[in-house]
Amino acid sequence: MSAMLRIAIFVTLLLVALVYALRKGGGPERAVAAILLFMLISDQALHLIFAVNFVTVDTGHLLIDLIAAAATMTVALTAYRFWPMLAAVLQCLPLLAHTTRAIDMELHPIAYLTMQVAASWLLPPLLVAATWHHQKRLARAGSDRSWYILLRPSSPNAAKP
Repeated sequence: MSAMLRIAIFVTLLLVALVYALRKGGGPERAVAAILLFMLISDQALHLIFAVNFVTVDTGHLLIDLIAAAATMTVALTAYRFWPMLAAVLQCLPLLAHTTRAIDMELHPIAYLTMQVAASWLLPPLLVAATWHHQKRLARAGSDRSWYILLRPSSPNAAKP
């Protein structure tokens, strides 16, 4: 299978997952969909502006991966769901690729590229499954809590001496 065909298949799967999550998902599903959309647009812009080679540490993709990993970890720590933890782990795997490249400059460029993108293939089906489960919980219970309450409002008497 050619590289262009693999990319076309991945982008198609990703776009289907994004549309489904943005239309039918709860807060965490939509947040992760927005992160993945940011990554898709940023990656396309990066390739239009710069020639990307995988011989040295790819700083453009490193920056995209750092932002996406931080954002996904934030969702994982605040969402009232388990699946964002899996998404956060998948977003951190490319960071290991960048670290490995920085440590071992002899790493073959194809191995570096594969380490960067392989985990991405698991994100669209994870997002679809998460959105589907959200819809099931809505149908069963009528609501589906999205976020942990991080800050509780102080009591009205707390400020009085």
